[in-house]
Parts: sequence; structure tokens; C-alpha cells
Amino acid sequence: MPMTLREMTEEREKQTLSPYAALAANSKGRQRPMEPCQIRTCYQRDIDRILHSKSFRRLMHKTQVFLQPEGDHYRTRMTHTLEVARIARTIARGLGLNEDLTEAIALGHDLGHTPFGHAGERVLNEILPGGFRHNEQSLRVVDRLEKGGEGLNLCYEVRRGILCHTGPDRAETLEGQVVRLSDKIAYINHDIDDAMRGGIIYPLDIPLDISQVLGFDHGGRINTLTGDVIRASQGKNEIRQSPECGQAMARLRSFMFEAVYRNPIAKGEETKAQAMIAQLFAHYQKNPDELPPDYQDIRVREGTDRAVCDYIAGMTDNYAVEKYSEAFIPIAWSVK
Repeated sequence: MPMTLREMTEEREKQTLSPYAALAANSKGRQRPMEPCQIRTCYQRDIDRILHSKSFRRLMHKTQVFLQPEGDHYRTRMTHTLEVARIARTIARGLGLNEDLTEAIALGHDLGHTPFGHAGERVLNEILPGGFRHNEQSLRVVDRLEKGGEGLNLCYEVRRGILCHTGPDRAETLEGQVVRLSDKIAYINHDIDDAMRGGIIYPLDIPLDISQVLGFDHGGRINTLTGDVIRASQGKNEIRQSPECGQAMARLRSFMFEAVYRNPIAKGEETKAQAMIAQLFAHYQKNPDELPPDYQDIRVREGTDRAVCDYIAGMTDNYAVEKYSEAFIPIAWSVK
């Protein structure tokens, strides 16, 4: 019997990828068994399941750093995700790792992010008993919330990569470790680009000793950092940076926290956004019957707080504003 296209791809992986790569044929599988696809490997299938999900589409309307920026060229959570995926695939290709697994993890890593970026995450972390972390919520989205409560039923390796893209745990696969580092490379550099576009910082503000190591523009820094990870990790069973580039990137990140992430101009509206989310949470706690039907089952099984958190965390920025307006701003009326 001739091999299927999926089996041919799996065989090619065995012959061409690094001995450290996670092969699709060796996946630990899904939480619920599925009939294998004749065309796609399990990781290719997971890419499609994430890409066609509602939570992925919502990323285009979620804040990256700047809240409701005026202009078409600022990053959103979706453009950030796509940039992470491209950087991660480049590194995976350079190391002979599984690009499909890498892409699946990258596309899913921020599905649990709140409206208004990390500002929203901080509020939910303060309110929700046990705290809120967006990487855990991303896993919850693919396991529990998508497809009307069925979840996407992704492979173990993809799920672990999503969970471990930040936080104390490290993914078992090198592909997951690649995404974790690519996320940092992407956000530091595109946040510089957006901050310059917004007039928050200027090219000469970046310390010279950092630019001399990493490069003097966006493309130069990405190229330097990506190539460095490939060279430093070649032939090793871990993903690393050279000491020189790793230290320079750490200094650049510190600079960004001081100049941008805590900048009152860039973050001036965050207090309003956080107050909005806190008030929405309190509103739905008091009026849980207003939650959509998909969240009523969560309310029954896991409690009102969990259902309210899931609903708010899944909102886009504009939808959160809309629901806040419905709850707290009087609707105009007229007498005929």
C-alpha cells in the first residue's frame, strides 16, 4: 500500500532533521484520540486548528504595547505573533528542528492575552483568586474554551510549548525553547520600532554599546540575534545565546523598561483601561446571567469568577469598551 503524504513527510523528517528535533511521528499525542490526517502531520494540523480559531482572529484587535494608537502601522497582538513565528521558524530551520511544531507553538502562544496588553493581565491577576497568567490562559483557550468548550485538542508538544513560552517551566522540546526566546527577540525589537514611531524614543537614545553589538536598526538587530542563537545552539541539546549577545539584549530590555514600558506618555491611558476591566469584572460578578451562553457552563462547573475571567480575557480592546459602555454609560434616547 503506497505511503500517504503525511507518512512521506514524517519519513523525510526522520532523514533530514537534527537528532534533537521533535519528530511528528514521535508525538506524545492528543488528549482525545483523532484519526490521523492523510495529508498533514499532527503538527501541521495543529497550525491549521490554531489559525482557523476565533481566538486567533481576535488577536488583530488586541493591544501589543500602545493602547488604541492612531495609525495603521503599530503592532497588534496578531502582528507580534506573526513576527515571533517568522523568527522562530528561521532559527528552527537553521538548527534542523521541526519548523511545523515551532510555528504551531508560536501561533498559539498569546491566544490567552487580555485586552489592553499586560495592563489587562495585571488587573485580572489581582482580582482572580489564584492569579492570572496569560500563558496559562493561552493553554486554557486551546484546551477548554475554543470550539464551544471542546477545545482544539492539540498535541502535547504544542500545548507544552504554549504554556512554557514564559514563566518558570521550560518546554521539553527545543522547538518550544526556540519560541520562548523568539518571543523576547520579537517584542523588544518591534516595541523599539513602535516607540520611535510614536516619538517616545529616538535612534540615538539606544545606548551605543548595545547598538555596537546588536546593530543600529530593526533589521540589523533581528538578524544579529537570530544568527547568534543559531550559532550558539548548533549541535547542542539546548537553545542559548552567546554571552555577548545575551548580555546586550538584557541591557536593551532594561533600557526599554525604563524608557518605554514605564513611560507615562506611552502608558498614560493604562490606568483607565485597568479601571475599566476591574469594573467590568465586578459588574459580571453581580450579574452573571449576562454572560454569553458559552460561559454559563463554565459558571456552573468552575464558578462565576472563572467564567467572568474567561469572558473578559477573551475580549478585544474595542469589545471591552463596548461592553463597558453598555454597562455603565447611559444610552441616548429620544421622544417621538
